[in-house]
Amino acid sequence: MKRFLLALLLLSQVAFSQEERKTLFGIVYDENGVLENAHIVNFSTNQATFSNENGEYRIFAKPNDSIRYTSIGYKTIFETLTKEDFNTYRKRTTLEKQDYELDEILLRNNELSGELTKDLRKVKRDKNLEIASNATDFSKVNYNNYASDDHISLHVKPNVVRVDPTKDFEGFGTTNTFPVKDSEKIQELRKELAFKESLPAKLLNELGEDFFFVELKIPVNNYYHFLEYCNPLGIEKLYQNREVLEVIKILRKEHISYLEIIKKQ
Repeated sequence: MKRFLLALLLLSQVAFSQEERKTLFGIVYDENGVLENAHIVNFSTNQATFSNENGEYRIFAKPNDSIRYTSIGYKTIFETLTKEDFNTYRKRTTLEKQDYELDEILLRNNELSGELTKDLRKVKRDKNLEIASNATDFSKVNYNNYASDDHISLHVKPNVVRVDPTKDFEGFGTTNTFPVKDSEKIQELRKELAFKESLPAKLLNELGEDFFFVELKIPVNNYYHFLEYCNPLGIEKLYQNREVLEVIKILRKEHISYLEIIKKQ
């Protein structure tokens, strides 16, 4: 029971630390406009994503997280996030093109004529390559000169030793750490926490940014708070049961009273 409570405590701490981070909305540009397939990495969480065809991306983060922006042919940018980055509709980042200098290549003049048989005689061979090639050439080895003591008799029955493959692993694994019922509860709790963590991103991806920030006029930094405001009405369960239309009805109805509340604060 103590181990089960300890596991619940650890999972709750992990969930709490994850809830501290919010979705960062950003867009990546270059000198010609939006930049597709830019690689964005949050070094504080080791999470990564790519910008879409419109240069847009989303990633979980919080102030003081270290973010790296990279793309082939562009200079790498490292940034430390601030509170202002989460109060804007989209954080804007511009990458500069990177010029690469190639190393010099020395071309030897072998006076080649174009005929393969003659040119092969003129080209100097690398002695080290010839030595290595000869050392690994076993084509001239006569294996008949080597006696072999390996002989398998088909008339002799081998000794069969029956071994329990699980005996050497007694005491290892999770079976002896938590009872079966407790481990099932932990798995269910992990699934529930994973669903709650992914719900904001799934709603935003399916319903779209314009639905929340343009139609409902929810401030970007209040996105999570608005979902928590609507959560007692069962939007998590409805979305889990794929009743998306009911979720939309609740969000459209509750956003009016929610905006009035935050205006008074």
